[in-house]
Amino acid sequence: MSDVVPIKTGHEGSTADQFKAYFSRLRAGEMGAVPAVGAMLVLLGLFGTLSPYFLTTINIANLFVQSATLMTMTAALVFVILIGEIDLSAGVTAGTGMAVFVKLNQTMPDLWLANLAFAFLIGLAVGWLVGFFVAKIGVPSFVISLALYLALPGVMLIILGEGGVLRVEVPEIKAIMNQNLPVWSGWAMLGVCLVVTFAMAMWDRTRRIKAGLAVRPMALLWIKIAALAAVGGGVVQLLSVSRSLNPLNPIQGVPLVMPLAIFILFACTFLLDRTRFGRHLFAVGGNPEAARRAGIKVANIRITAFIITSTLAMISGVFNISRIGNVESSAGKAIVLSAVAAAVVGGVSLFGGRGRIAHAALGAFVIAMIDNGLGLLGIPAGVNFMVTGGVLAIAATVDALARKRSGASLTRS
Repeated sequence: MSDVVPIKTGHEGSTADQFKAYFSRLRAGEMGAVPAVGAMLVLLGLFGTLSPYFLTTINIANLFVQSATLMTMTAALVFVILIGEIDLSAGVTAGTGMAVFVKLNQTMPDLWLANLAFAFLIGLAVGWLVGFFVAKIGVPSFVISLALYLALPGVMLIILGEGGVLRVEVPEIKAIMNQNLPVWSGWAMLGVCLVVTFAMAMWDRTRRIKAGLAVRPMALLWIKIAALAAVGGGVVQLLSVSRSLNPLNPIQGVPLVMPLAIFILFACTFLLDRTRFGRHLFAVGGNPEAARRAGIKVANIRITAFIITSTLAMISGVFNISRIGNVESSAGKAIVLSAVAAAVVGGVSLFGGRGRIAHAALGAFVIAMIDNGLGLLGIPAGVNFMVTGGVLAIAATVDALARKRSGASLTRS
């Protein structure tokens, strides 16, 4: 693009140059997390005004717990959306795996870890199957994943038997979404996150300098760390205060699921942004033919993306059965559609080749806020689906318009 501020190779540009380049990208249609952040601020003001319970400590803690399942599923779907594909079966794949897990625990309760590992193998196998049909046979991902979306609930019903519901009886699984860390652990978690973020940024900086590439000024890194410390510190402090209505039974501390979800987001970000596989994934999503000519094994990248998606979806399934305490034959049917909406709201392009895990996580939090806020206001569930659908339509429209604007900017330059 002609209006991007150039930075000398191997040198550190000024902070002003970086901000100019950022606004240039915005004008060119690369919105990133801006829509998600804007929607989050609007929803905070709207629900905070309309409901006296929305901004209470207990509801904020519940919101973080409720959003963990959707965030994980959204992160899973990012991998296939980045290559311009879709996996509608990810949710029911997770549900099927969890049905197998719970059924096995009825006969082998002492081997729950082995049972869980077997469930994850099922997710991996289904992901490979979808990827094989897409990459090797040429079946559209929408068609093959829709076929499984329709078929796997029947498999779950057969596994679960009459009634189609089985309770989860593993205390370790139940604790994930229902227990909290000690107060000191929340602060330790924040410290680890800040150290890891700084270390990863410095590692990136060192590699770019060695390669003779431009680097961002250190001031931006310190601003980023300070912002994370301020926001993270505020959240941890809020969650460290007792949120129980019964003073004899205080409930305080960061929910146990939060560090697990944060670790998943960090790991996915590292895989996409700092590995050869991640670079190849973006290349395939941006232009598959150009990637093939560059020597990238496009079919293998596609199959691996579907395997990662279904495997990560299994973690979302674990979070889900931990929260509700059972598995049922309809498990996973609705969440995958909400996860697609969350990814698009977070700036992940449905056309492939553009998006970030952190931004998708913000989109998931926005969708979770809508569900939580409308529930507190007593709005019927039907309206919730309508609002979520409307948000998806708006986000997809913004994505399409941004893509057109980006193409026009490239043509002008």
